[in-house]
Amino acid sequence: MTQQRHANLGIHATADVDPHDQLQRRQIARRMKLIAIATLVLLGLGAARTVLSRVASGKALDASVAEHTALYVKTTLPQAAGAGRTVALPGTLQGAVQAPIAARAAGYVRRWNKDIGSPVRQGDVLAEIEAPELDQQVSQAQAARDQTASTVALADTTVARWEALRKKDVVSQQDLDERRAALVQAKANLAAADANLARLKQLESFKNVVAPFAGIVTRRNIDVGDLIDTSGKPLFLLSQTDPLRVYVNVPQSYANLVKTGQAVAVTQAELQGREFKGQVTRTSGAIDAATRTMQVEVSLPNKDGALLPGAYVQVGLPLAASGALSVPTNTLLFRGEGTRVAVVGAGGKVALRAVTLGRNNGTSVEVTGGLRATDRLVLNPPDSLVDGDVVTTEPPATAKAPA
Repeated sequence: MTQQRHANLGIHATADVDPHDQLQRRQIARRMKLIAIATLVLLGLGAARTVLSRVASGKALDASVAEHTALYVKTTLPQAAGAGRTVALPGTLQGAVQAPIAARAAGYVRRWNKDIGSPVRQGDVLAEIEAPELDQQVSQAQAARDQTASTVALADTTVARWEALRKKDVVSQQDLDERRAALVQAKANLAAADANLARLKQLESFKNVVAPFAGIVTRRNIDVGDLIDTSGKPLFLLSQTDPLRVYVNVPQSYANLVKTGQAVAVTQAELQGREFKGQVTRTSGAIDAATRTMQVEVSLPNKDGALLPGAYVQVGLPLAASGALSVPTNTLLFRGEGTRVAVVGAGGKVALRAVTLGRNNGTSVEVTGGLRATDRLVLNPPDSLVDGDVVTTEPPATAKAPA
């Protein structure tokens, strides 16, 4: 092919190529290779970074899922039930001796000497009753007694006279025996008249209504001029305020723990900061079938008179230890197969254990069987918790005994 032909085709002969152009072409080719290699390296680094990032993200996601799916629980330990526990029960204060004072004599109130809140001593006159009918009966009985006494005196003189006549054999023995029988009858009538007069005088003494014991008048139901009968309507209500009595009804679950002589603490809401010491004096010894409670009487000294009869108080009964274990109520699981507690074993593995419950103390409950003092119990266990679940626990806390 001729040079002209090459020129027409745009192809230059080798011999005519400029070495400088060839060098430039080689440099351009080398640069292109370097750019391609750098691009491939960058692409590889980007791919590696993406893979590593995805792997790290996968591991982080797995760790996050494991962390969120892990069950974190708090645990507690059982403790001996009954130690230091006190049951607060409502009660009403009453006087150690409390009696309504009624009248035995019928009449009208002449005057009353003691009003409500007045302290009285035994034998003090509370009121005086005017009873004219009773006074007339006493006068009549006195006259009848005097009449009978005169009859006895006459019969006695007659017997003495007839005995003298009998010695002279002037009268018969039959007549003397009749006179002696009349004397005996007259003496019997005199004894009956004396008894009737003593009865009326004793009844007349009831015109003065007196205090049968020392105490305080807590109620007065009469006024001057009131008509008083013997129907038993109380005129006064008298209470002995030192000591006082408190009756409380102890539930059946605590009845066996209350003993005679046991010390108790009595508080009143209106007397903040004061606590009064009493003692259990007696118990009914039986459970009331209607209320399932046992009545307990507490004796309470009240030397300063701070406590008033009829006041509402709270009686704290310290109970003896029952020997059972006590756990918080939020450790219990109520399932169809019975009551369970979640016990955490070695490695955080959970075992659901059946327990037998005793007395319910509100925030805690006694467990009489199925539990040991060293068992770690899960607080607030979820309903989905089953045997064999693994949990992450915090250090156990000792359960507090309820007050």
